[in-house]
Amino acid sequence: MSTSRTDGSLYTSINNRIATIEFGHPASNSFTAELLERLTKELNKLSVNSTVSVIVLKSEGEKAFCAGASFNELMEVSNLSEGKVFFSGFANVINAMRNCSKIIVGRVHGKAVGGGVGIAAACDYVFASEKASIKLSELSIGIAPLVIAPAVAHRIGKAALGELSLAPTEWKNAYWAKEKGLFAKVFENSNDLDKELDFYTNQLSEYNPEALEAWKKVLWEGTDHWDKLLTDRAAITGELVLSNATKQALSKFKK
Repeated sequence: MSTSRTDGSLYTSINNRIATIEFGHPASNSFTAELLERLTKELNKLSVNSTVSVIVLKSEGEKAFCAGASFNELMEVSNLSEGKVFFSGFANVINAMRNCSKIIVGRVHGKAVGGGVGIAAACDYVFASEKASIKLSELSIGIAPLVIAPAVAHRIGKAALGELSLAPTEWKNAYWAKEKGLFAKVFENSNDLDKELDFYTNQLSEYNPEALEAWKKVLWEGTDHWDKLLTDRAAITGELVLSNATKQALSKFKK
């Protein structure tokens, strides 16, 4: 069941030391600024929750996993300050995921575009279905995937990032994403995915939480500068979204 709320939805449930965060938006689970802020706060809250060892991040419905940034809000950006604030939303989420003391397991059941790919890349381990094709479409609308690029490159490397981003209208299938390291496992359907996800997270949640936290820090070594880097990238992207070329490209999506 998908949400009909125009500002999106975010729900968290905790069971057997596993916290499941489910986000949703009627526009293909895209992110509004408010939804990004809520997700950041929830991740920070769970990071200090001693009853939680593992976080599962998933989205609503059976179609897209995440369409990235809200096009409606992108088209409403009118100045540099608004642009920086909007794209800082993705920067804050990625940094919250990176700094979170808990292992984050992503459930990517469908297509991921732009920021959705960034969210998947910021997870520590990802289960995906065969329907989980990915695309970085930013260049085709006049901007660039500057904010999410560090997370994506951290996961799949600069060469694969270039291959993905420089073909902004081309979908890469789930097995390409697995080969490059974005997805850990790919399943034929969501039922198989969920069975393995449940088994894996329950097993993971039984491990020493201190060991999991210490190991996560190792996995994200060398990223301490991202707090500033991603914010700086958000400012550049906010400037790009104001360009005539971007405004013209975005106008094609107006309904």
